[in-house]
Amino acid sequence: MQAVRRLVKVAASAPDVVRRPPPGLVVLIYHRVGRRTDGEVDLPVDLFAQQIRFLAERCRVVTLDEGLDLLANPRSDADPLVAVTFDDGTADFADLALPLLADHSVPVTLYVATAFVDEARPFPGGARPASWSALRDACSSGLVKIGSHTHSHALLDRLPISSVAVELDRSIDLIATNVGLAPRHFAYPKAVCGSPSAEDEVRSRFRSAALAGTRANPFGATDTHRLSRSPIQLSDGMRWFARKVDGGMWLEDVLRRGVNHRRYRDVES
Repeated sequence: MQAVRRLVKVAASAPDVVRRPPPGLVVLIYHRVGRRTDGEVDLPVDLFAQQIRFLAERCRVVTLDEGLDLLANPRSDADPLVAVTFDDGTADFADLALPLLADHSVPVTLYVATAFVDEARPFPGGARPASWSALRDACSSGLVKIGSHTHSHALLDRLPISSVAVELDRSIDLIATNVGLAPRHFAYPKAVCGSPSAEDEVRSRFRSAALAGTRANPFGATDTHRLSRSPIQLSDGMRWFARKVDGGMWLEDVLRRGVNHRRYRDVES
């Protein structure tokens, strides 16, 4: 399996050599830190620490709001930007990831699936959720903004429009009540966009909405409700991580979407 993943990475990097990615905002997705599972998105602490140090020393790291402000200007000569995001709201974010982010003053947006936090219910795969008190403490650091990842991590393309509104509003209300500030940003679970009606519901509630894409969001030409994000995986190490930070590896996303389409087409929400 490792050999297959390496071949995919090598193949995905080839187009970047032919055409350098355009400048813009690269939004990175993290999920887990601590290597408590065997998942590709569960990174060892030392690798995560090395990646955050790389960002702090070599990149212009911005908050998501700062990045969106700069994206609005069609400035092709602007410095490339990087924003860090986490999905779900697992305990390892507060316990392991946040201290490392704080060491390097790297801001982060955490998209929370509120049902798991509110009910203290493990995420699929057994990951323990963060508590509301831990999330409040994280926000008090000044580095963390909480976004919505729906209430139950439902795939919005599977829900009737009335249920979409419930998923979004329940999440917004819980975050506002427990953290003190309503979320301004949204990330689609599994990076699967909803129906046109569901997308309208998202657009009416949030400043931005994130999908996948594994590419930079170009200055002056980005729909901020269809933000591309680049998922960071164990097999990226530092070599492919650096390529993703540079806005590359888009072909990997094409391959992943093909796999996910087959994986989730029969999933009931």
